[in-house]
Amino acid sequence: MIRRLPDVLVNQIAAGEVVERPAAALKELVENAVDAGATRIDVTLGEAGKALIVVADDGRGMTPDELALAVERHATSKLPSDDLTRILTFGFRGEALPSIGAVARLTITSRAAGAGEAWCVRVDGGAKRGPEPAAHGGGTRVEVRELFFATPARLKFLKGDRAELAACIDAVERLAMANPAIAFSVAADGRSLLRLPAIGALGREAAAVRLERLAAVIDRAFFDNAIPIDAEREGIRLTGHASLPTFHRATGQEQYLFVNGRPVRDRLLAGAVRAAYADFLARDRHPVVALFVDLPPDQVDVNVHPAKAEVRFRDAGLVRGLIVGALKHALADAGFRAATTPSLGALAAFRPGGLPASSHSGLARPGLSEAAAAFAFQAPLGALAPSARSEPMPEAIPASSAPSSSTPAADYPLGVARAQLFETYIVAQTADSVVIVDQHAAHERLVYERIKDELAADGVKRQVLLLPEIVELDDERAERLAARAAEFAELGLVLEAFGRGAIAVREVPALLGDVDVAGLVRDLADEIVEHGDALSLREKLADVCSTMACHGSVRAGRRLNAEEMNALLRRMEATPHSGQCNHGRPTYVELGLADIEKLFGRR
Repeated sequence: MIRRLPDVLVNQIAAGEVVERPAAALKELVENAVDAGATRIDVTLGEAGKALIVVADDGRGMTPDELALAVERHATSKLPSDDLTRILTFGFRGEALPSIGAVARLTITSRAAGAGEAWCVRVDGGAKRGPEPAAHGGGTRVEVRELFFATPARLKFLKGDRAELAACIDAVERLAMANPAIAFSVAADGRSLLRLPAIGALGREAAAVRLERLAAVIDRAFFDNAIPIDAEREGIRLTGHASLPTFHRATGQEQYLFVNGRPVRDRLLAGAVRAAYADFLARDRHPVVALFVDLPPDQVDVNVHPAKAEVRFRDAGLVRGLIVGALKHALADAGFRAATTPSLGALAAFRPGGLPASSHSGLARPGLSEAAAAFAFQAPLGALAPSARSEPMPEAIPASSAPSSSTPAADYPLGVARAQLFETYIVAQTADSVVIVDQHAAHERLVYERIKDELAADGVKRQVLLLPEIVELDDERAERLAARAAEFAELGLVLEAFGRGAIAVREVPALLGDVDVAGLVRDLADEIVEHGDALSLREKLADVCSTMACHGSVRAGRRLNAEEMNALLRRMEATPHSGQCNHGRPTYVELGLADIEKLFGRR
């Protein structure tokens, strides 16, 4: 027999999508406070939000009638025109408060701006009481106790207190990044965990204001190692900051993406960031970014999921292209700049006690296989045959060619070479610093960039297959691959549709040598479905170019004379991305004179 479910049960079902953990409930309450025009939002948690969540703000508050409606399903003040294509606030569905009230003990106390008294409404497991008069200052205070007491089975699926508390803080931090004009604080079990003072509105100095808030949330080192992003295309604007390739993390957790101020977790945006950095970082390393996409509300659908963390763009390709292009241009404009964290780590190592074991420099710790490969590539080779070098270089450093102390160091950003240490590192002097260059890593990047330029100018050479390779796929993947045949042809892969659900491959990039054609095509098809772009082919070509650059570059253990060392420095200054090798490691470390003098007690 079909029957209508009770309202309380309907709300509990809805809560399963909207409020799946304490962080989700907290996010909804803080978003409501932001929509209410608050300038200060204070959060208090008990037992990682399971026992208590309190969100107090100084926003515009609510009248008794508004309080009564606020805990009813699908009642909201944020959709005045009933137009889902023009959503200008965080909330609009009217589900959060009744969903929380259905599974917890909810109390909302509020006083509207200009009103003489405050009012309170309570909802315990779906049972509503009030509104009734209460004592309260301006704004609104929302108190959630015993989350999921009405649905105890859900408590069994929560993670430990540490993980749930981290998720709560992350939810507040993401909203704080997009709202630097609001002060935020989080306290848990009597401890202050987060305190972010208001910085200012996003006016003329929007980039500086936003970077200050980002640095306070992410890491102060991000302030020194971030490059600004500001680009616009066809009414869509991208702003924010992205880290230099040498400032990276082991996971993508510190990639913060926002659409019209709303924090989102979108595969399209994450894939665009990965594509932009693919040429600079190893696959297991991730940049730190905070990117804000602003576009007309009718160009994006935020009504995809009750949690509102997913979005759909009307022109996804345009948004993705804007992100990839803007990031690549910004990284190119950074030139040979590298992260400051290696330099700070080097200075710390000179101090008594050295670096603490837990120190985090932002650099990758190589694994066993990676370290072995690096050792093999950079081992001293003795006399090097001319055919194994990219450019002829003398074997010895004539005494007459030693760098002169009178050479003006201030004329060049990377200074003038003064010595070579261990036949591996070039020591240069600028006007106010000492620069130490890893000659192999630096030359490897220079050769790699030259190979890329040659490929761009002459195109990717192709190898014709004696017999075309027929790869069977499902219809959707085969159609998507065939639709991008022209794009793949530019990369040296010539393919075409071969009946229904099959692709014929006729030519492959010559650089790849003996390649698994069927495996490559299937990887490309999977990536188009998942990311909207095929990264495998570009990455394989990049890997080949990187290997060629590594074998064609000057090795560690190679003695260079003064002219060769200075020529390497000048080429680094003129080559984009020369501040890091092909795997995201720094090619040089700069030690400021002021910091060196501090080591010797001169300052």
